[in-house]
Amino acid sequence: MKLSVNLNKVALLRNSRGGGNPSPLRAARTCVDAGADGLTLHWREDNRHTLASDVRDLRTFAADAGVEFNLEGDLRQELLDLAVELAVTQLTLVPVTPGEVTSDHGWRLPHDADLLAPVLARAKAAGLRTSIFVDARPDLMRAAAQAGADRVEIYTEPYASAYATAGEDAAFEMVAATARAAVAAGMGVNAGHDLSLINLPRLANEVPEIAEVSIGHALVCDALYVGLDAAVRAFARAVRGEAVAGPKTD
Repeated sequence: MKLSVNLNKVALLRNSRGGGNPSPLRAARTCVDAGADGLTLHWREDNRHTLASDVRDLRTFAADAGVEFNLEGDLRQELLDLAVELAVTQLTLVPVTPGEVTSDHGWRLPHDADLLAPVLARAKAAGLRTSIFVDARPDLMRAAAQAGADRVEIYTEPYASAYATAGEDAAFEMVAATARAAVAAGMGVNAGHDLSLINLPRLANEVPEIAEVSIGHALVCDALYVGLDAAVRAFARAVRGEAVAGPKTD
């Protein structure tokens, strides 16, 4: 399992004040130096955090540093054009609901397959690895593969919310079963959303199909307490399946 650090929250904090501090690019250097395998940015149309200039800067840095760069976003043309222009390592397509605070569901499959297919086809023709954001539902994986995705990113918030409750095992098994179904359908598996030092090791140890996790919010929150370098190092241990004590928050 590889760790891709999502730096949207760094960009959000910068945008709240204007100027260039904190710098997503400087944060990216710290993350890679601390052991991150890749970098992720989700470029939304409203530019609430990541900007097109951030995508350009971090793609260049990632290429020079020899790590992967994952660009997330919806189906709009400007995002696809930029992904192709910059030859990002991976393009992850994520549905958007107007007014949402953060992504909270996967694509409606097979309903959305016709929308996804031409975008996936263009990205793959340009040599990009493609991924689509999906709910933890094994029955959707055949439709995801038929749409043309190389990978799926499993939405893990339900598992994270159920962790350490009576519903944990059922939520976990949905993620695990979805990962197995994705591989059976010929796709790779990513995962993300609300993963933390607490709930990540179980996935790392028990779902070997997951190739990559994208983590931003929890990691940046931890970084406020212990520093970005220490937070990335802790998450890099967690994706190897180690039990890691997080920072005290009270």
